[in-house]
Amino acid sequence: MEDAPFFSDVADGPADATAWWVTAEDDIRLRVCAWARQGAAKGTGLLFPGRTEYVEKYGRTATELAAHGFATMAIDWRGQGLSDRLLNDRRIGHVDKFTDYQRDVAAMLAAAQKAGLPRPYYLLAHSMGGCIGLRAVMDGLDVRACTFTGPMWGIAMSPVTRTLGGAIAAVSSALGQGHRLAPSTKLETYVSAEPFADNMLTTDPDMYAYMQAQCLQYPELALGGPSLHWLHEALAETLALSRCPSPALPCATFVGSNERIVDLPRITERMNAWPGGTLNWIEGAEHEVLMERPEMRAPLIDAIAALFKDNA
Repeated sequence: MEDAPFFSDVADGPADATAWWVTAEDDIRLRVCAWARQGAAKGTGLLFPGRTEYVEKYGRTATELAAHGFATMAIDWRGQGLSDRLLNDRRIGHVDKFTDYQRDVAAMLAAAQKAGLPRPYYLLAHSMGGCIGLRAVMDGLDVRACTFTGPMWGIAMSPVTRTLGGAIAAVSSALGQGHRLAPSTKLETYVSAEPFADNMLTTDPDMYAYMQAQCLQYPELALGGPSLHWLHEALAETLALSRCPSPALPCATFVGSNERIVDLPRITERMNAWPGGTLNWIEGAEHEVLMERPEMRAPLIDAIAALFKDNA
């Protein structure tokens, strides 16, 4: 694997971070990053970020997992971070087929094995990464347990908006206009476009400033709204997943009580039917519970680490 850039000055993670370029089977170049791979003996958390995200954003999470004895590997999905962007306008998030993200999962897993990251592996997946991760564990991803935070098992929309938006996205894709920005979204990344007040990500001003500083210092990491085709693919994939049973795998899902981005009924329906699965509400939290205030984040990380340890 070839060394890749990593912006340690804004990551605030373990000092031993190493990033590599890897290539998916369809020749898309991806960036992966590993932390604490030498000092952690209890296993490795495979961290699946959400849409718009990049590996540096999870430096603090990697520090918290390392304190429990776990290494972490994260990835820049195709179309975001420093991985290959798929449109001429790199500000728009795009994917050709949602199942292409599974090619990225395979490349990430191969990189973890090649880097000698300690086993067993566990899944920690956020938002869009939760959609990708759910498909991956249904397909037999080699992990002992899985955890999800604010998983995108559906997108928060009214029934009318969902029908209309889905129709517009589908027609636009069919007419060759799927590369255009989805309605009501912006080319500027969310944390740069929106003030902290009433943001939908976190109630922690320090964490919001942390995310803002990363995109200000390294604007090449930032990503704006999704393409119409991404929206079409995401709606189709989340609907398809809703019709599939959960795997027989230990699972814990964590959702903020003020969640406003993903579809809560889809989450509750799945977790109520997940054998041995638990749904945990983080009181007062927004979408990004891993980026919440320390008093919320500490017990959350403890619970994730406990699930991993219990399934070693």
